[in-house]
Amino acid sequence: MTRDDAPIEAATPRAVARSCIDAGVEAAHPATVVEDAVSLTEDGLEIDGAVYDLASYDDVLVLGGGNAAGKVAAALESILGDRLTGGVVVTDVPEPLSTIDVVTGSHPTPNERGVAGAERVLAHATGATADTLVLGVITGGGSALLPAPAGDVTLADLQTVTDDLLGTGATIHEINAVRKHLSAIKGGRLAAAAAPATVVGLLLSDVVGDDLDVIASGPLVPDSSTYADALDVIDRYDVTLPPRAERHLERGTEADLAETPTPDADAFVRVETHVLANGLTALRAAADTAADHGYTPLVLSSRVRGEAHEAAKTHVGIAEEIRATGTPLDPPAVVLSGGETTVTLSTGSGAGGPNQEFALSAAIELDADGIVVGSVDTDGIDGASDAAGAIIDAKTVDETTKEARAALASNEAAPFLEAADALVETGPTGTNVNDLRVLVVDDTDATN
Repeated sequence: MTRDDAPIEAATPRAVARSCIDAGVEAAHPATVVEDAVSLTEDGLEIDGAVYDLASYDDVLVLGGGNAAGKVAAALESILGDRLTGGVVVTDVPEPLSTIDVVTGSHPTPNERGVAGAERVLAHATGATADTLVLGVITGGGSALLPAPAGDVTLADLQTVTDDLLGTGATIHEINAVRKHLSAIKGGRLAAAAAPATVVGLLLSDVVGDDLDVIASGPLVPDSSTYADALDVIDRYDVTLPPRAERHLERGTEADLAETPTPDADAFVRVETHVLANGLTALRAAADTAADHGYTPLVLSSRVRGEAHEAAKTHVGIAEEIRATGTPLDPPAVVLSGGETTVTLSTGSGAGGPNQEFALSAAIELDADGIVVGSVDTDGIDGASDAAGAIIDAKTVDETTKEARAALASNEAAPFLEAADALVETGPTGTNVNDLRVLVVDDTDATN
């Protein structure tokens, strides 16, 4: 329907929240965004307005990795047909293709299959020539799915460093500064391996601000971080590095190892990148869906970050203000936000990721009827959980406030939310444009 049509049939606030979530995820799905941005024309392959003359290349390869890489590869294979020579992508959502090999890795912690897949991606890139067009599929989750340990660093080292950093509350910029300098593929090194080929990056961003060198740790773009920056992150969060990883970073600071490529490197002379979807893609679709349901939408920000349980308090405060005073807009309204919040682990096992922790904190804070809060990771996997996130209201905690606070304090959001029948389980979605939060503020007392 168009924006001028009458609202669709009335739904409960909880149903509206889920509808907005589903619409946001669907809008950022590779099948949608690739079809919108990529096409074959008489002049060649058109990507986001730029045209690449396929007749100028002997080979056309698809290389890369990430949560959405398999779906992007499928869309490209469908568009290019027999013009496509081959390729390899590494993802955690398997996709059966005829020309491009899809390797199933692991996210958020890398595994052996991911290492093997990354090695194959590097091998194809190294074999590229000036007559090769490389379509670099880089999406959220690529940091884990394209591990490629550098030097003497092992997969076990990368697993330890990844798990330890994810539990510190470090930002994705900080985590990826470390991962780039322990990898043979990140931080522009995939572009360096592919030179002198023409490389066209097709990116789905899961990073606040769409920093190209942070998305999947930037395998196709110059790196703004250094070995010294990586060690600073380790020191800042008091992480104990495995000996091989520590020595590798130290050698880098001593100039025994080459730094990751900088903007003036020859590796990037024939590299272009296109961001096909990001957090705003999902937020705008969710806003349209809210309007379809008769709610006034407000996109608060696509750049929310910080501790998940603290961000929830601010969001609840905004929803309660709308409910009580009509500020900054009158209900019925839907407030939307994206970005990437973090969780600093305490004593618990971390059962439930940032979105579940956001939801549980919101449920504890919320004491007004007529408000429903949903928070999900658009890849369908919140942290190491099988759930994408949760949808809550003022009744989710109800008589169990003490138990809810204990669960939040020990980072055990998932078991509590599961018992409250609040989890949102989508399975792997095939995309990843970071978190999507939906606050539905009704103008009645119903929250069912």
